[in-house]
Amino acid sequence: MRDFPPTVTAWTPASTQPGRRAGIGVPDTRGPVRFLWWLVRQQRDLVLVGCLCSLLWMLPTALTPWVFGQAIDEGIIPGDSTRTALWCGVLLLVTLVGASSGVFYHTVVVRSWLYAAYGQTRLVTHQATRLGHVLPRRAPTGEVLSVNGSDGDQFGQFIEIFSRLVGNVVAYLLVAVIVLQISVPLGLVVLLVAPVLVLISSVLLRPLAAAQTRERSRDSELTSMATDIVAGLRILRGIGGERIFGDNYARQSQRVRRAGVQAGAWGAFVEGVGVLLSGLFVVALMVLGVQRVRAGDIEIGELITFLGYALFLVQPIRVVFEAAQQITRSVVSARKTVGVFGTTDPWPQRAPLEPDQLRALAAGELLDQASGLRVRPGRLTMVVSALPDDSARLADRLGRYLPAGDTVPAGDDEATGRAARRAAAERARVRTELEARDTRRAHGSWGVTLGGTDLAELPLDQVRSLVLVSDTAAHVFAGTLQEAVDPHRTLSREQAEAALHAAAAEDVYDILPGGWQGVLDERGRGLSGGQRQRLVLTRALAADPPVLVLVEPTSAVDAHTEARIADRLPGHRRGRTTVVMTASPLLLHHADEVAFLEDGRVVATGTHDDLVAGHAAYRATVLRGEAGDRVTTTGEAPGRPSDGTTTDATTTTTTTTTTTGTREVTP
Repeated sequence: MRDFPPTVTAWTPASTQPGRRAGIGVPDTRGPVRFLWWLVRQQRDLVLVGCLCSLLWMLPTALTPWVFGQAIDEGIIPGDSTRTALWCGVLLLVTLVGASSGVFYHTVVVRSWLYAAYGQTRLVTHQATRLGHVLPRRAPTGEVLSVNGSDGDQFGQFIEIFSRLVGNVVAYLLVAVIVLQISVPLGLVVLLVAPVLVLISSVLLRPLAAAQTRERSRDSELTSMATDIVAGLRILRGIGGERIFGDNYARQSQRVRRAGVQAGAWGAFVEGVGVLLSGLFVVALMVLGVQRVRAGDIEIGELITFLGYALFLVQPIRVVFEAAQQITRSVVSARKTVGVFGTTDPWPQRAPLEPDQLRALAAGELLDQASGLRVRPGRLTMVVSALPDDSARLADRLGRYLPAGDTVPAGDDEATGRAARRAAAERARVRTELEARDTRRAHGSWGVTLGGTDLAELPLDQVRSLVLVSDTAAHVFAGTLQEAVDPHRTLSREQAEAALHAAAAEDVYDILPGGWQGVLDERGRGLSGGQRQRLVLTRALAADPPVLVLVEPTSAVDAHTEARIADRLPGHRRGRTTVVMTASPLLLHHADEVAFLEDGRVVATGTHDDLVAGHAAYRATVLRGEAGDRVTTTGEAPGRPSDGTTTDATTTTTTTTTTTGTREVTP
């Protein structure tokens, strides 16, 4: 048996993994019920042992009324002490078996719960790392977090109730057989109770499922809102937005509370109906038993057996209702989980190139057909655009990333009935269209060539090894400074220090107790905005890719630090192809070549000074506002944050003294 889930390495067909049976390790996403059944199959050894322990736990309780009745009819009433002692011994044995099996059952249930809950976390993590930027296009962040957290708990509880239900159903059938042997009419009553309960529960569980779905959707939205607030807390405080976003969060949390109350009310109603039906069943069985005694069809001991079973059968009936509610919740969770795990990988499988071929491509020219950008190998090329979105889209194309902005719309959690079904059908349609569009983009010609070879002809992992895109959305993860700079532990100390120096991030090393082994908080909370950005730049430089694409790498640093980065970057990347998306004159002065974009197309190329002197649109883009309002050698950029602090651009005026980029700053 397993205490924890096995490591998930890949979701690949069984034919490519010798010795593994089909479906093992690959979630079945053809539907929520299929996914739950796959979940049971994944730990079938634990489930089988759990069902056996549950049965052994229930059987003593099921046999006790019968043993007690036999002791009365064969020992107490006839006055046979031997038979009485025999049946007392049987009763003691049954009790010991029930007590010991209960301990084992609890142990197995905890193991199976851990397997299901933490296995869900591993699968979500694997799916996120496997798909990368594709996953947020198909599922909101809060949805993924809910699938990882609360849904994992639901699946753990599903495995527990599944094994307990099997034990109770078998015990129920055993009791029915015993009762049939005593009295056929009473046995038929026992057997007919289960179908009636299933019929009634199927009617009640539909509105319960709808209420739980609304609660689940609202909770996902609340989780997404919380992650956004936490990620942007520094900015919110800078603009005084805590109250606004706090009020929005409070309103959404109240919507979740109301949905939870509605779901809880339906759950309580279903539970109440279960208790009512259990009580009515006990009364009916008692009335019939008394009538059989009066008619002389059964003995006193058999009547006592019926009385015991009347009380015992309350437990299986309540477990059936509890299982129905848990299965309903699990189906709701599985439906959301299938939406995350069912996200297909749009990238085609390509035959990998040999190392010599990769080195030849890395030394070639980088060409983007859509924009006309031509990056000569081994040079520092910078791209300027009046619209930052144009340069961001260009960076995505160079790195073979699908275009941002295409996502599946969030569901309307207020809709019910037909409206909810129509909304779900519309989301499914949009999702299908988006998946088809992404697949066409990924399988067709990409339009970006490196060394004359379209990136679409390379396996995605080899594209990532050739071209590294570091943009403003890159994160700093919790861990040591060494892990942040060198996650694969392939660098020497000298190489890591060189990258740290090129990014002007030595102060990050200095402020951390322990140096390279100093611990960073989640998202680098203890660092300023500029320090985090320079740490991300250090990580990109340390990776030393053949082609490096940097998107606004100095947007959060002050002018002094930016000048140091501008001086050091060309030397660190000398001889390797580097593309920088920026409008900073301090960086542009050091470029081997500058390309200017208008409407997504390259309209001018040359050095920074040549373009400033000869291209009015370029001059207006680079020398406007904060980007151009710099001191030629020292000073801060007005309105620019200095390592995460906020300044007010309205308190600074600027005066242009020349047309060559020199600015005079007047407070």
